[in-house]
Parts: sequence; C-alpha cells; structure tokens
Amino acid sequence: MMTGFPDNIGTSKFTAGSSSDSCIKDCPLGTTSSKDKADNKSIWSTLFSSTFTAFNAYKESSGEKSKGYKVRNDGWSTTVRKALTCNPMKRFQERILGFNKPGISSYTSEIWLLGVCYKISPEGQTSDTNKSDGYIAFLQDFSSRIRMTYRKGFEAIGDSKFTSDVNWGCMLRSSQMLVAQALLFHHLGRSWRRPIEKPFNGEYIKILHHFGDSRSSAFSIHNLLEAGKVYGLVPGSWLGPYAMCRAWESLAFTKRELDDLEEENISLPMAMYIVSGDEHGERGGAPVVCIDDAARLCSEFLNGQGTWAPLLLLVPLVLGLDKVNPRYIPSLCATFTFPQSLGILGGKPGASTYIVGVQDEQAIYLDPHEVQPVVDISCNNPDADPSSYHCSVVRQMHLNMLDPSIAIGFYCRDKDDFEDFCVRSADLANQSNGAPLYTVSQASSSSRRARKDNLMDSLDNVDGFAVDDHNVKMDSTSNGDDWQLL
Repeated sequence: MMTGFPDNIGTSKFTAGSSSDSCIKDCPLGTTSSKDKADNKSIWSTLFSSTFTAFNAYKESSGEKSKGYKVRNDGWSTTVRKALTCNPMKRFQERILGFNKPGISSYTSEIWLLGVCYKISPEGQTSDTNKSDGYIAFLQDFSSRIRMTYRKGFEAIGDSKFTSDVNWGCMLRSSQMLVAQALLFHHLGRSWRRPIEKPFNGEYIKILHHFGDSRSSAFSIHNLLEAGKVYGLVPGSWLGPYAMCRAWESLAFTKRELDDLEEENISLPMAMYIVSGDEHGERGGAPVVCIDDAARLCSEFLNGQGTWAPLLLLVPLVLGLDKVNPRYIPSLCATFTFPQSLGILGGKPGASTYIVGVQDEQAIYLDPHEVQPVVDISCNNPDADPSSYHCSVVRQMHLNMLDPSIAIGFYCRDKDDFEDFCVRSADLANQSNGAPLYTVSQASSSSRRARKDNLMDSLDNVDGFAVDDHNVKMDSTSNGDDWQLL
C-alpha cells in the first residue's frame, strides 16, 4: 500500500515525458523520395487550391454586382466545394496530397500526442533531421489512432427504428475512440503503428470488431445505449461525458460477468475506475483518485486471484459554466505529457470530439462527424478494409473553445505505472495554483468519515466521556490524510 500519500510521496522514477516511446524521432514512411512526393503533392495541391481561390476571388470582386448575380455565383462556388469535399473526394485528396499540413498551427512548437513528444519542422525547411523526422513520425502516430465516426445502415438499435447515429451519436463515438486506444496500448503497445498492407495484426482486427455496429460487438453503440439506460441514454438523444463514463462502467461490469476468465476471451482486459468527488461528485469539488479504491477495483476484477490489474481511469469534469475556465488550461495541456494519457472526451458545445494531443494551447482532435457506411470487420472477413477507422487529416481548435463538461482518460498497465501516474498527478495538482483538475489520496473521504464515525461511537461508549462532534481535536502525530475533518 502507498502510505502517507501525498505528503510523503517519493520522486517519480520517470522524468516528465520520459516514457520509452517519448520524443520519437525517426519513422520512415516509405521508399518514395521526398522530392518526388513533394512534386506530386504540389501539382495536386495547386489544382485544388487554385479552384477554390478562383471562385473566392471572383466572388469578392463581384461585390458591386446585383444581388441575384452574386447569389448565383455563391451557389456555383458552393456546388463545386461540395463536390470536392464529399467523402470519396476527401479520401482521394488525402491519398494524393498526403497529410493535411495546414492542421499544424506552428512548426516551431513541440506537439504532445498521448504521452509522446514530437519536435517538429516541415520537410525541407530545417537542417535538423530530427525535427523533420519528428514531423513525419507525428503524422504516422496520429493516423494510427483509431477513429470512430457516424455510421449508417446498421441494424436497428433495440426497439427503435434508428439505423444510423447521424447528428446525435458523437459522444458515443468519441468515447469508443478513447477506449479503443486503451485496448491498442494494452494489446499492441504505445509504439504500434497502423499497417499499410495486409495481412493485418489479429489483435488489431479483434479490437476493431469489438466496436462494430451490431449487438454481437462488445462495445457497439447498441450495447452502450442498453447499458446506459439507467443514466438516461436513449437512441437519438445527446448525452454528456459523466453519463457516458457511467455507461461504460456498467457495460464493462456486464461484459466481465459474461466473458470467460481466460484473458484472450475478455473483451476489456482491465479494471475500470470512474474517478469522482465526494458522493460521486454530487457534493462538488475536484474529483479524487483514491489509491485504496483503485486497489479494490483491481482485486475485484481479478476475482481475488491477484492484487493488481491493468487499469482504465475516466475522470469526468466540469471546468466552468459556459466555457472552460482559463485557469485549467495549463493543467489540461500537462495531462498529455503523462505516459498514461488516453486523451480527452470533449469538444464544442453539442459537438463532441476525441482530443488526442496539444500544441501550445491548441487541441489536436479526431472528429466523429463524418457519415460512413457500416463495415464488417472481423477475423472471419479477411477482405475487410479498416481504412475508414483511421484519418490523416489533422484538426485543431483552441482549448478555450471547449465545452466545460469533459472527461479525461488514463491507462495504467501495472501497479508501477499507476504509482507513476499518481506521482505525476500529485505534482500537477500542487502546481495548479489552487485549481486542480483532480487530486490524489490514499483513502477516500467516505472512508475517512466512516473511521471518524466509528471513533465517535467508541468514545461515546466510554463512561463519563462526552464528545462534541464539531470540536474534535486529533493528536498532532495522527496522519493528516486519515483525520482531516472538513
């Protein structure tokens, strides 16, 4: 047990950002020369950009024309834009042009992507090969993250008539992305990168199958909605991060009851911990990561056959009223430097995304708001194409644009990894200037209150000893964590 936390906590054995995968510098993409690729990209880029530029310039120059003429011009420009940005054309552009470099706000600031640091510079604009290779490595890492989007054409959800989640399922899809990354990290490691050609890794295909769009897939939106009924989840309605986290907790418990005990048959081979404050967050205040609670959940997951299991932590937060309080933004950025980082469920109000990294105060995210047909991904379907589960277009938004309701995810592979997470979290809370995202404690406040109540009962039973509950003074040698009365 980790005693005396956080007052007597030791120094982390990892320095910030020093995980084995941090600061990846060289991951070649292929054998094609950069000059040939650049020439090809510039030709196509000129074609697409000149098309848009021509229409935009013509529209601006026609400001003095009649209103009707301008509307016709706008309509034609819009039609061409739609043709060039529809899903098949977008994928064609991505294949021809490669990665979307304009998504990076700066070529001098480092990027943190789920615990890995990239020092970047665009190709051909630096003599520092590490920075140039770092940019390529970042893009390869980003495009390897699993992306879930709206789907259409799946079997109806429950008793409803919904065969698509368009316009309402973005939070469900964002949460699927976060859990999918946890499974990738667990089975394939943080350094895994998406294969370009077949054959695909069996574990990778199995993970994708878990998030298929049918009741037979463990973590489909069908099963998530069923598990989350008690928290108000219904098809066609938007939901918030807290209810989403609780739905995952319920689904994980249900699947654990049904799965075989052998690890290869367990759909979610990790304990799940929804971190909240007092009375599950109903009393307000920062959520508390309780070390004793984490240990108990791991033991329960292992049915008493071990002491520690891989752990998925979800921390739902409300960081303001109508927007994120700026005091929290530095801490939000710092969580992406944790080797345990799984990113953030969050986005603009009413439009959830999955945030996987930061550059300065710009969030880098995967966007679920694209409609794609259902794909059957399974080990029994070797011809299935998993490309729709990945995206190479980098999108950014400033963190001050986030809806204040978010949830942060972390994955701890073992007890040492969890202890390192606790050290980093305690340091982050101490540096937050009184505005921590969450705190860390050995015991939960409810446990401390229970011990206090037991103490009162014991003292009341002593003849001639009266106890005033509001004026209890503990011995100065008592553990501050155990006897802090609030």
